[in-house]
Amino acid sequence: MSDFQTLTVSRRAAGVTQVTMSRPAVFNAFDEAMIAELDTVFTQLADDNSVRVIVLAGDGKHFSAGADLQWMQRASTASQEWNLQDARRFAGMLARIENCPKPTVARIQGAALGGGVGLVCACDIAIATGSASFSVSEAKFGILPAVIGPYVVNAVGKRQARRLALATTRITATEAIAIGLVHQVVVADALDAAVDSAVTELLAGGPNAQREIKQLFALLEVGPITPEVRELTAQTISRVRGTEEAREGFTAFLDKRPAPWIPQA
Repeated sequence: MSDFQTLTVSRRAAGVTQVTMSRPAVFNAFDEAMIAELDTVFTQLADDNSVRVIVLAGDGKHFSAGADLQWMQRASTASQEWNLQDARRFAGMLARIENCPKPTVARIQGAALGGGVGLVCACDIAIATGSASFSVSEAKFGILPAVIGPYVVNAVGKRQARRLALATTRITATEAIAIGLVHQVVVADALDAAVDSAVTELLAGGPNAQREIKQLFALLEVGPITPEVRELTAQTISRVRGTEEAREGFTAFLDKRPAPWIPQA
């Protein structure tokens, strides 16, 4: 994974890979190249059995300024068909991150703007510095946050998402955690320690169990718990209880020893 032009892929710890957006000169704004590389690397990591957790980070002062404005300017003069194919690639990349079978953690410093907010929302866990800021800024440029919209709605709810998109308000990390956009806010010097702590907790869970959690929760919606939902959950747990991982997990707990999937120092 050393052939990427816009990303740096590194081993953060045993079982943990960090994907760092590496265009600090433009605050890690993404264009066609970075979108393609993010899609590729998450595809590769999803299939790599040695990888348990993926951390998504940004190089330099900021996490991501969202869409590269030169890319957007090119799009504004291109045909609708070109724009459709381009938008589909962006949508596919976000879905690749959202649907990754491994837990994902966003490591956020500085600004996350526009599509950068979409990347934050596509990850399972988001940890930010206290000085981080967030803006769903597309309307300032006469466009809308269409592709990232479902991810923002899922993260903060429809009313908050609509407010962020309409007003393009830049919110602080304190407000971001209050509305559910991020899960933890720490001082800058503690960011990596907080990410490592979250990763340690994730590594304690069984990899198959975590894959099943992501698949099941993707099917669940806020609302009435219907007979169909109850049946889905019953079918899922009855199937997973009989897996080798479940047997190993219960045995390890009763034997008072670490489960076999926990990396050993």
